[in-house]
Amino acid sequence: MERCDLGERRRGRIWTRRAGAAAPRGVIVNIIHSVQGYHSKTVHFLNVAFNCSGDSLLAGDRQGNIYVFDLNGNRFNLVQRTMQACTALAFNLRRKTEFLVALADYSVKCFDTVTQELVSWMRGHESSVSSISVHGCGKYAITTSTDTAQLWDLDTFQRIRKLNVRQSVGIQKVFFLPLSNTILSCFKDNSVFAWEFDTLHCKYQLPSPVEGSVLFYKVFAVTRDGQILVAGGKSNHLHLWSLELKQLIRIIQMPEKVRAVRHLEFLPDSFDGGSNQLLGVLSQDNIMRFINIETCKLLFDIGSPEEGISTAAVSPNGRYIASVMKNGSLNLYSVQALTQEGNKPPPFMFKVVEDGPKYTPEANKLITKVTSGRSEGPWKSKQSKIQSTLLKLQENTSLENKENELPGGLNKKRLRALLKGFGEYPAKYRTLSCLAHWSAIFAETRYMPLLAFPFVKLFQNNQLICFEVVATVVVNFCQHWFEYFPNPPVNVLSMMENVLAHHDKELLQHLVKYNVTSQVYAWPLLETLLSEVLTREEWLKVFDNIFSNHPSYFLMVVVAYIVCSRAPLLHCNQAADFEYFFHHRNNVDINVVIKEAYHLMEATPLEIHPQRMLDDFTPLTKGQYPVFNKYPMFIVDYQAQEREKIRQEEIEYLRERQLAHESEAKAQEQKAEDEVWYRKQKLLQEAKEQRRKILLEEEEKLAEQRQRLAVVKRELRVKELQLLDASRRRFLNYQQDQLQMELKRLDNEIARRASMREQETAAAVEDVELRWMELESQKQLFEQHLIKDQEAVTKEMKEEVEAHQRKVDLEDQRVQRLIEIEREEIQKALTVAEENLAKAEQKHIDTDWKLQAQRRLRRDDQDREKSYREIVKLLHDNRVKEAELLKAMRETEEKKWEDVVHNKAQLEEEQKAAASADGQRKQFLDDKTNDALELAEKLQREDGCFERLCDLKSRCTERGVEVQQVPRSGNVCLNDMSTLASSPHMSSERRRAELAHRERELMAEVWQLRQRLISQAQARHPPAHFPATTWSP
Repeated sequence: MERCDLGERRRGRIWTRRAGAAAPRGVIVNIIHSVQGYHSKTVHFLNVAFNCSGDSLLAGDRQGNIYVFDLNGNRFNLVQRTMQACTALAFNLRRKTEFLVALADYSVKCFDTVTQELVSWMRGHESSVSSISVHGCGKYAITTSTDTAQLWDLDTFQRIRKLNVRQSVGIQKVFFLPLSNTILSCFKDNSVFAWEFDTLHCKYQLPSPVEGSVLFYKVFAVTRDGQILVAGGKSNHLHLWSLELKQLIRIIQMPEKVRAVRHLEFLPDSFDGGSNQLLGVLSQDNIMRFINIETCKLLFDIGSPEEGISTAAVSPNGRYIASVMKNGSLNLYSVQALTQEGNKPPPFMFKVVEDGPKYTPEANKLITKVTSGRSEGPWKSKQSKIQSTLLKLQENTSLENKENELPGGLNKKRLRALLKGFGEYPAKYRTLSCLAHWSAIFAETRYMPLLAFPFVKLFQNNQLICFEVVATVVVNFCQHWFEYFPNPPVNVLSMMENVLAHHDKELLQHLVKYNVTSQVYAWPLLETLLSEVLTREEWLKVFDNIFSNHPSYFLMVVVAYIVCSRAPLLHCNQAADFEYFFHHRNNVDINVVIKEAYHLMEATPLEIHPQRMLDDFTPLTKGQYPVFNKYPMFIVDYQAQEREKIRQEEIEYLRERQLAHESEAKAQEQKAEDEVWYRKQKLLQEAKEQRRKILLEEEEKLAEQRQRLAVVKRELRVKELQLLDASRRRFLNYQQDQLQMELKRLDNEIARRASMREQETAAAVEDVELRWMELESQKQLFEQHLIKDQEAVTKEMKEEVEAHQRKVDLEDQRVQRLIEIEREEIQKALTVAEENLAKAEQKHIDTDWKLQAQRRLRRDDQDREKSYREIVKLLHDNRVKEAELLKAMRETEEKKWEDVVHNKAQLEEEQKAAASADGQRKQFLDDKTNDALELAEKLQREDGCFERLCDLKSRCTERGVEVQQVPRSGNVCLNDMSTLASSPHMSSERRRAELAHRERELMAEVWQLRQRLISQAQARHPPAHFPATTWSP
């Protein structure tokens, strides 16, 4: 078997010559990582993982070193140092050069094997990550701890989902099923759930196993086609589940030596289509057995009780098996070599008596026992089975507790017999352990490393046992050592000095003569537990006897060593010689020392015997370690405070030293930069001097050339001046001609523009005049329409007034006839007065009305003239808005016509009401007139006044004709005849005035509307700039 020690190398070869199929026991190479130094040690590997192709192996050790082993290229490479122990690895990501590592600080990191850089850092777990499962596409990963499982996206390294469970349940493992989008979660209560990856909905749950076959699942394995799930735990049974049928299809019973299953791995085959048949089972005895799950034959195994396996990984191509051994090394197995070993015939056949627990009939049908046999290959076993029976556990023995079953204790008498017969105990009775401290004083005790050193060397692979052994030694064999801390145990040294004085007084006097105290000849042996003066075998032999006797025997061994060394000690006369003697190995027979110690135990008087001062051996308490406080606590606390103070001062000193180093480095760097700068400046100065010399030479040459050129230049200058004078004159003449031509051109341009401006002005004036004429014609046409409308309305109103007047005259005639009948005489005087008053009032009213009308007409003419001027002034701006103006006028006209229609409707209603009232009045007047005529006829007959009545009737008729011409008005009285006579003329004049007033109001509204439209248009379209001309009305 070839061995590869990585040592301090970062890269190198794995093996010098590959064994291949001829590898002994299938081991291609055994890889270790040893660290050389004052105490050489081996760094243990903890986890291994293959990549997708199976040609590269990833391994992590306890110190956080991650190695990549290229099995095809026969090279290894240190790709990362995490400085923390790794708890899980994954090397099958989508990016082939990246891998995941779970560390002891509960974090998961992604590194690149090529660049050796950190890609990402994933946090979120609160306990150690036990497994990492990567999806088949390599894009997603599931990390599992005891309390949670987390789903990660390996592209963004963000957490997608988190699976939380109750603390009482706990998670065993969560992983992806191959060739599917299913996640399988296994819990500590034996429940197994399948989840859909896309939606994370529960697809199904596996039912509980049949009665009699229940075991607590700890480990799981799935075939590469994702159809079969194998589960195992603290039992020698394996459960085979069909994930397609979702039921338990088989129970495999392992050999009786297997009491618990710690790891399961399927060994793939290129020709099985993913339905793997060969299963590797790692049990509690650190042996991994490979069985065929169909034939239940044991094909081969790896590992042994002496070289046990901690964990293992199988390459996806089925060519290699990598296993981490109990001693911390890494074994790489060849499956081909193991298969050849398994095909060899067994050396013998054996039978084992069966006597096991009673299983239920249903469970018994599923149980298949694993037997040893021969097979042609690791996957297809077709040879006849070798008949053998497996020894089952007794019925009253628990499979779960069988793993931890240990002997209750050792027979002390038998041990003493062995000790007397061989002089030492066999090596198998010494347990492995490592050192730790459980009391504050051990952090302050300087000699504690010396005391624990032999046990650390002895139990370097088991830290717990080492601690317990050292604790036992301290509690029992170091009694009263710490009472005078930090000084050596003066009381214990005094006891040893008394024993030495009693048995070898001469030697003690010799030591006292040269001022050699017990702190020189006894304390070095005690604090190192004799490890400096004895070899390994001698030390083991001595402590076999010390552990088998009273604690005082340890002191007697030290005294016996001194007594047995009396000859060389008596020849020493220098203090340095004594110190050297008790710190180095000497030619002393250890067997004689042991016998002398037993002699001292028996011959020492009781009053000076250490046994009187020391207690008997007391083992450590069960459940928890005893409290160790047999020391001056104030001294320990003070030293702890002082040490903390010194540590802080040292940190400050280191910080200041670091700052000083940095400052010094910066100063050195600045100094180097300054030197480089000065060197460059010196070179530049030299180059400048050289260039200056060259320039001086060139300047001398140029001076000579300049002198020769000066004469030529002078001649050329004279000729040039003459030519320049001639050309200047010619240019001045040319420039003068050009200026005259330009002035002429400008004059012509000015004249042309003036004529064009006059033409444009004349055209604009003509346009304005034409537009004004159009407006005037439109105005006249509008006035004609208004006059026509006014005449039509006046005519209509006259007809209405005349018709109404006729009605009023008839009514008045009838009323007057009634009045004249009663007051004929009085009416005559009143009529003359009223006619005069009416004429005066009418003349006054006519005069005032004419004056007001004249003023209104003048004001109207002024306003109209002003509006015409404004219209002419804004005529060029109104051209664009005429369409909008016409539209507004149409809307106004429609509105006015609506008002006219409404007023006509009201007028018709009033006419109807007036007609009904007229009918009633006519009927009333007819009745009264008939009564008056009857009364008049009666009076005529009585008085003979018929002729007067006829005259009165004729006058009333004439007046009634005049009354018919007066329109109805609230200001006219029925008896005001002068007003009635002038009312038609006044009504027409008022109507005309009202129409003129309405016309002015309409024009004002039109003008205001035009102003608003013009302002809006100017706001939307700013006016163009015209030539600077003014327009006057």
